[in-house]
Amino acid sequence: QVQLVESGGGLVQAGGSLRLSCAASGRTFSSNAMGWFRQAPGKEREFVVGINWNGAITNYADPVKGRFTISRDNAKETLYLQMIRLKPEDTAIYYCAARVARWVSTSKSDYLYWGQGTQVTVSS
Repeated sequence: QVQLVESGGGLVQAGGSLRLSCAASGRTFSSNAMGWFRQAPGKEREFVVGINWNGAITNYADPVKGRFTISRDNAKETLYLQMIRLKPEDTAIYYCAARVARWVSTSKSDYLYWGQGTQVTVSS
């Protein structure tokens, strides 16, 4: 079992920044690939970015490339998402997710554990 708790969401103006955190506990964090997904009202949950078990490999969805940065601190068992130049279309609930595998996947069905989500709202 892995428990994931996101934090850091909030309301920000367009062009602003936020940093999300995801604290993990339970199964060994450092063995798992991790990902961030988001879900806007009325839309499917979509992949945002993933990172492999040691942080060496990342995979970003096109809409966030150059603006979002994923990182992980395996010693602290924490996943991060730094978001800059935020846009209103980034408004969504952001979810942290863990795979039971070392390598990144863009498919939400490959992630077994999920956090409860944190709301990010970007005003225009």
